[in-house]
Parts: sequence; C-alpha cells; structure tokens
Amino acid sequence: MNMPARFSDSDDINSYILAVGERARTASRLIGRAETAAKNRALAAIAAELEARADFLIEENGRDLEAGRQKGLEAAMLERLVIDAKRVAAMAEGLRQVAALADPVGEISGLTFRPTGIQVGRMRVPLGVVGIIYESRPNVTADAAALCLKSGNACILRGGSEAIHSNKAIAACIRTGLEQAGLPQDAVQLIETTNRAAVGALLNLDKHVDVIVPRGGKGLIERIMAESRIPIIKHLDGICHVYIDEGADRDKALRIALNAKTHRYGVCNAMETLLVAASCANDLLPEMALKLREKGVEIRGCEVTRTYIPDCVAATEADWDTEYLAPILSIRVVSGLDEALEHIQRHGSQHTEAIVTEDYTRARRFLREVDSSSVMVNASTRFADGFEYGLGAEIGISTDKLHARGPVGLEGLTTQKFIVLGDGHVRG
Repeated sequence: MNMPARFSDSDDINSYILAVGERARTASRLIGRAETAAKNRALAAIAAELEARADFLIEENGRDLEAGRQKGLEAAMLERLVIDAKRVAAMAEGLRQVAALADPVGEISGLTFRPTGIQVGRMRVPLGVVGIIYESRPNVTADAAALCLKSGNACILRGGSEAIHSNKAIAACIRTGLEQAGLPQDAVQLIETTNRAAVGALLNLDKHVDVIVPRGGKGLIERIMAESRIPIIKHLDGICHVYIDEGADRDKALRIALNAKTHRYGVCNAMETLLVAASCANDLLPEMALKLREKGVEIRGCEVTRTYIPDCVAATEADWDTEYLAPILSIRVVSGLDEALEHIQRHGSQHTEAIVTEDYTRARRFLREVDSSSVMVNASTRFADGFEYGLGAEIGISTDKLHARGPVGLEGLTTQKFIVLGDGHVRG
C-alpha cells in the first residue's frame, strides 16, 4: 500500500493538492469496482479502529479544544468540536449503519427490449472523486468517508482548521480500516494543511475532482460558489415556511409550527416564517404567541399579525428573506393558499416548506406548485433529513435541480449511465 500524500510547511500548496487529486483519481477506479463485501469490511474495520483508539481520538481532540479556547471560540462552537466516548461510539455506529445499507452501485433499472432486439437500461455508477469542504464537527470526517466509500467514490476531505488534530486522528483510523480490507488508502484523503489557499487549489482541480460538497456557514458556501470550477452539490439558505391553511386542525397546527421552529434553532430545516390564513388567525395566533414566548422566541409580525399579537416586533421586508438560525420567527397573515404560494415563491430558498390542512385538494396543489426540494403536508419541516427519509445518512442537502435534490445519501453520490445489451446486433 502506498502511503497517503503528506504535507509539510515547506511544500507548495498547489503541488500538494495536485498530488492528492492524482492519487484520488487513481484510487477512484479501484474503489469504484470494489465488491460490496469489501466495502462493508472496510466500514466495519474503521468502526472497530475508532472504538479501539477512542482514547487517542479524545486526546487529539483535546488539543483542538485547548487551541479553540485560546482563540476565544464561542461555547457553541466548542461544543460542536467535542469528541468524547459517546461521540466516538456514535461515529462507529454510523459507519455500521452505512454498511447495512443497500449498495446502489451496479444497480440496473428500466431494462427494456427495443424493436431492433437490443435491450436498453441504466446502470448506477459512482461519481468518481468527491471533494468535501466542511467546518467544525469532526464527526463529518467519518460520516463523509463512509458514504463515499459505500457509494464507490474516492473522497478528498478538507475540514476546518479548528478541528485539524481531531480530523487527522479520525483519518488515521480510516486509513487503517481501508488497508485491513485490502482497499486503497488513497480512497479517503484528508488535506493536512490549514492554509486557506488549499481550498482555492482544490476548487480548481477540475481534472481530478468530479463534484464538491460544501458543509458549513453561508460565507464558506458563497466562496465555493464564486471560485469553484467543479460542479457543486449545495444549499445556500434554509428559509423554510409553514403555511396554516383555512380550516386546519388547530392542535396539529400548533404542534407542527412549534416543533418546526423550536426543536432546534441553528439548523437549515427549522421554520423561519409562519404563514397563517386570515380566516384562522384570530383562533391561532394569540395561543401560538404564548407558546413561542414560553420557548423564548422573538416574534416579528406583519401589520395584520400585530393586531392579534400587539407587542410583537414589526416585521420588515428584509425579515421575509432572512434565515435567522436563532429563536426569532417572522409571521405573516395571508388571504389564503394563493397568497401563501406567492410569498413562498418570492421569499423561499427552495429548501423545505409545509402546509397544515385538512383539505385534500389544497394539499395536492401545495405539493404540486411549491418549488422546493422537500414539500410536506401536516408534518414539521424538521423531518427534512437524510436519516428521517430512510437514507441512513446524508452528506448534505441540495436545493439545486440538477443531479441531486433534497437530502443527499448514497444514491445522490452516484449517477446513471445507459447500458445496451445485444447479441451481434448491428444497425441497419
């Protein structure tokens, strides 16, 4: 087995990243044809290695935490950085869950006979080399590697500088697991420098990397969108809406809206704007406001909303276009479904929208007309998640329309090619 590309401070960034890309491309051909059993053995071996080296992982993580404290990182950021025994166990379990998923590679669908006698179908194949640029959470190193490995892709991982020691420790366990399963260590490579120039070099590696997946804040994703020469699977904003339709079940509406906003604040599938049909606003909004305030949520309302919630903050036009990621909620009273649809079309980010209704016809219309990657009826937007959708795990969420849309799991890390089966057939 070749040793993975290593980096030292004397190395040229562009040369180092090019070497990583070349090795990833070579490894992608090997991992792309690997048997399912070999990939599953590697995942099991990585999981066992993480558990066996838990003390080492926690020790290396301690170096990142101490550096973070010295830099003055906020408590929330430090919490996301932590690796403890519980999180090591969760990483290992995640790897085993991915191993248990069906392997999409090689799946043939739509095989049909043509009038000429040939059979035409489609085969699912890996994308090739996936570059993943992410921040904060070191568990992404294990999760992303697992999904890429199971889907037959080589991957290049570039984690945040705040987790460099943790990520290196996890990557060492991954290399050991790959070697034990007889798979190329270069199938998973971690960029070992924290130099920001490495990101720019990676984004220009279009001859060796097939797709980039960014996971992080808006600033990171905007930079990648501006600089990348490689296709991207991404979402920029999560401005999610819940619309409470006229005649909606009151208890359902309160429960769904409260969960969509307060289950977790700093996530992309949290509700940021609540739309309420005028016919049920008087019945719903006073109690909704009470429940939201019990959770410490600041309410920003339109002019009509403020007649029902007099002490709420007046919403500005900018509020409808803001992803708060915080205990803040905008509320707008609309005349009905048409106005709700128009508001979502104008201000939504094509992430996740939900309707609460007892009317089947309006539910069907909402599903058909809302142009978002996830559209829900009588359910919280917080369900927009790969695990909740039965994907086992996700590498991210895409709000784009080409290739993958919504939570991206194993299938989203593959593509399809046409296959033709003949028996000496020639075209006349």
